[in-house]
Amino acid sequence: MRYIVRVPLDGDVCYRALLAKDERFDGAFFVGVETTGIYCRPICPAKTPGRTRCRFFLRAIEAEQAGFRACFRCRPELAPGQAPVDAVSRLASEAVRSIEAGFLDEHGVDDLAEKLGVTGRHLRRALEREVGATPVELAQARRLALAKQLLHDSSLSVTEIAFVSGFSSLRRFHSAFLERFGSAPRLMKRSQVRGAGTSIAVRLDYIPPFDWASMLAFLKQRAVEGVERVTQVEYRRTFRTSEGAGWLSITLSPPRSLRLEVHAAPTRELSSVIAKVRRLFDLDARPHAIAERLGTHEWFAPLVAARPGLRVPGAFDEFELAVRAILGQQVSVRAATTLCGRLVTRFGSTSGLEIAGLEMLFPAAKVLARASQVDLCALGLTRQRAGTILALARAIASDQINLGPSSDPERIVKELEKLPGIGPWTSQYIAMRALRWPDAFPGGDLEVRKALGVTASSEASRLAEPLRPWRAYAVMHLWAGAGGPRLENEPVKPRKSTLARRR
Repeated sequence: MRYIVRVPLDGDVCYRALLAKDERFDGAFFVGVETTGIYCRPICPAKTPGRTRCRFFLRAIEAEQAGFRACFRCRPELAPGQAPVDAVSRLASEAVRSIEAGFLDEHGVDDLAEKLGVTGRHLRRALEREVGATPVELAQARRLALAKQLLHDSSLSVTEIAFVSGFSSLRRFHSAFLERFGSAPRLMKRSQVRGAGTSIAVRLDYIPPFDWASMLAFLKQRAVEGVERVTQVEYRRTFRTSEGAGWLSITLSPPRSLRLEVHAAPTRELSSVIAKVRRLFDLDARPHAIAERLGTHEWFAPLVAARPGLRVPGAFDEFELAVRAILGQQVSVRAATTLCGRLVTRFGSTSGLEIAGLEMLFPAAKVLARASQVDLCALGLTRQRAGTILALARAIASDQINLGPSSDPERIVKELEKLPGIGPWTSQYIAMRALRWPDAFPGGDLEVRKALGVTASSEASRLAEPLRPWRAYAVMHLWAGAGGPRLENEPVKPRKSTLARRR
C-alpha cells in the first residue's frame, strides 16, 4: 500500500510560495540558490532570489547532495518533517522514521532491513529510488543536522556535541562537518553560558497554527502520576537513558516553536528523545492540508474553523500509551488515571530525580510480562483487563508486536486485535496515538457516535469515509466538541466539551 506517490516539484508553484513566504510549505520543499550555493526553507527572511537562480528540492538531503549548504538564517535543520501520509511508500516511511529515531547509531543497515522484513540490498535500492539517498546518507544527514542545531543553540562543547549527535569519533565528526558545511564546528559554535547541571535546550519548529492549550489540557487529564506533570504552560516527564534516568520539559516558544529542555547527562539518546517529542506533540502535522480536507465537509467545517490548530496527541512511550488505553476501557478518564498511578507505584522503578512529581519511571514491558494476574487484580483491575495487559506486555517483550516508529499501523492493528480483550476501539486508539496513524478511526467510541448521531460503529465509519486520510483529526474535533456536527436537517443540542468524557 502506498500513501502518496511522489511527484516532481512544480518550480513555478514553489517559487510563488517562496515569494509569499508561505508557512504552509515550510518543510514541504527547500530552495537552492545557484549564485550563493546556499539552500533555504521557503520562509527564509532573506531577500528572495530571482526565479532563474532557484532550484527546488523535496528534501534537505537532496539539496546537500547537489552541493548546496544550509542557510544560517532560516536553518533548514529546524524545518518540520514530513508527516506519515507524505511518505512515498510504506517501506521508505518506516525506514526513515527508524533512522530519524537514531536506529543506525547503534545498529547496521542489515539490522534495519531485517527489522523491516526485507534484505539490506532491497532497502538500499528502495530508499535511493524513492528518497534519493542511502540509509547511511540519511543517518549522516540527521547526525549533522542535530550537531548544527546544538552548535547554534546549546552550551555543549564540540566534543560533547559530536558524541550526542551520534558520531563514533571526534575526527569523523570534524571531517563530515567540514565536508558538509564548509566550516569547522568550532567556527560555527556560538558562545553560550553553561547552566547548572547537564541540561540541553533544543528548539523544535512546527507549522502554525498549533492549539497548545488544548494539547496540554488533553495530556493533563491523562498524565501518569509520578511519570508526567502537566500545567497550563508546561509538560514534564521522566524517561530512561543508558546512564539511568532523565527528565524533560516542553514549553511554547512563539511564533512557531516549542522549547525542549532535556535534563540528563549528554547521551546518544538525544535524537531519539527529540523524535519522540515530535511525535508526542504532532509537530510534523500540516494543519492547512488537514483543514482543507475536513473543512470541505459541512459537518466539520465549523469545528475546524473554531480550532484550526487542533492536533492529535501522540505518545512519548508507545507501550505506556497502550497500557493506558487498556486501563481506559469502559471507565472514566479519572478512574483510568488512578489505576495507572497504582500500576506505576507497584511495578515502576524510582527515577532517582529530585524533581517534584517526577519520582517514577513507567514499568518496562519485560517487567509487566513477569507479573501475575493476581498482582494486577490487587490494583483494582478486573481479571479480564489484567489478562489483557499481561498478554500485551508479553507480546511486546517477545517482539511479537512492535509499536515503534517503523511499525506498519494497519498490520499492528490486526496483531493487537488478536490479543484477548483488545477490540477495534482499543486498537484504533493505540494506532491513533502510539503509532501516529492519521487515518485511525475508533468508530465504536461512544462520544464519536453521539456526535455523528448514529448508534452503530459501521455507520460512523461510513460517514467518516470522505475524511480520509485525516480521520484521526476528525475524531479529535468531535472529542473537543466545538459545537458538534449536524446530521442533515436535524438540530443537535449544544454540547459540552467531550475532551474529558472518555478515553
